[in-house]
Amino acid sequence: MSRKLLQISLIILGLVPTITGALTMMGINDPLFADLHLPHSALLDSDLRFLGGVWLGLGITVLATVSYLEKYFAVYRILWGMIFLGGIGRLISMFVIGLPPVPFIGFTVLEIVGAPIFLYWHYQLVKNIDSASKEIE
Repeated sequence: MSRKLLQISLIILGLVPTITGALTMMGINDPLFADLHLPHSALLDSDLRFLGGVWLGLGITVLATVSYLEKYFAVYRILWGMIFLGGIGRLISMFVIGLPPVPFIGFTVLEIVGAPIFLYWHYQLVKNIDSASKEIE
């Protein structure tokens, strides 16, 4: 479980919320929602833009900290926890409203299954580095 592979994976995953967060800040005019003909509701538009900003911030945080994995492990625990909870929200929506387009089902799997896997991978990396540094002392 290499550090470099984890960093590359995190950069790729960090670009997703950065790009889609910027798009979602377009509110009801987000191209992902174009075919839905959403009502021009100030509440809906405001909430979409807010969530887009939070999502964008998450992506920027990942990209800004990926070079310092060991130093920011606590931040990543919080970020992965947020992503996991978002996946739970999507799962609830699937049961209550119905299935979204296929890519979003994949995102849900990544959020619910992938988040714990990435957190464990990161934890193992930090643990191995801590063990190695203690051996040197």
